[in-house]
Amino acid sequence: MKHKAFFYLILLVAMVAAPFVFPDFRTQLATLWLMIIVALTWDMTGGQMGYNSLGNITFYGTGMYVAAVITIGLVYDVGDYTGAAGGGIHAFSEAQYFSGMFLGMLGAGLFCAIMAVLIGYITFGLRGPYFAIGTLGVAIATGELVSNWEWVGGGQGIALPVYPGDLDTGKLLFYFLYAGTGVLLFVFLKWLYATRFGGAINAIRDDEEKAEAMGVHTLQYKLATWAMAAFFVGVAGAISAFQLIHFEPLETAYQTINLGIFMVVCVLLGGKGTLWGPVVGAILFHVFKEVTWNYLLGWQWVALGALIVATVVYFEGGVVGWLISKKPQWFHVQGKSSETVSEERP
Repeated sequence: MKHKAFFYLILLVAMVAAPFVFPDFRTQLATLWLMIIVALTWDMTGGQMGYNSLGNITFYGTGMYVAAVITIGLVYDVGDYTGAAGGGIHAFSEAQYFSGMFLGMLGAGLFCAIMAVLIGYITFGLRGPYFAIGTLGVAIATGELVSNWEWVGGGQGIALPVYPGDLDTGKLLFYFLYAGTGVLLFVFLKWLYATRFGGAINAIRDDEEKAEAMGVHTLQYKLATWAMAAFFVGVAGAISAFQLIHFEPLETAYQTINLGIFMVVCVLLGGKGTLWGPVVGAILFHVFKEVTWNYLLGWQWVALGALIVATVVYFEGGVVGWLISKKPQWFHVQGKSSETVSEERP
């Protein structure tokens, strides 16, 4: 227990120190935390519950737009703001900026959670690849609808006010917003997976029919799990909206072929159905992506594709799953394979 507490303390110190030790990489470090957040939330349904979604990017993009509408709407008419020239001709005070940011993050999370419940009533009637394709369709449709909605800027996107302060201070703020959200999510999931709720969603993953026969209200658990995941993804999207300042619906907000796929790859690389798997996978994937971007340029996508193939072929249970099978004593498990062990109960 003491060793575990010391381990978490070291991680916490490293998290706080990272942007000061590596000031030139604050944006990349912030993006790393974004990857950790979306990977952890995807694994809530894909790894822990067995419902592989390709539409979680819906909540990321929606979170961006909800935060923007709330922030702008507190001060100006949204239609006039987007219909003119974006945020360039409108002034925001420091108080308006930060109140909009706080309310935007909260509103984005709550709106996305409600949205997940409403969508879930339809999509959770599907299973297996049909659920994955159905959620992907929701993401694509949502992006197209927003891109044709002139009130929020249509295809040209929408602009938020610039951070009212020093650029380096702004980078620190966004880093700690992401990091704080990521740590809160991790702690929440560590607790959640150890409760009866965690056991229920694992039962749905293992055999949903048997879980229903044993009295588990599977639809309620599925809706609740997706709503919680959507809340945190929506908050992450809201933070991204303020960090990017200007964003477009298809290329930035509802980027199904980029972030929408990356979050899945992170989980597969680290290990589905484990607490640490999405974190490890997000770190490895983000580092690999940044290195290939800097040194391979046009070959980056080829390298990313090769990484995905290698992961699926040689590390079916992900890096953490492979480690569990090789060193079970590190994770306090005995005689279990990487496919059946979940590290969320260390």
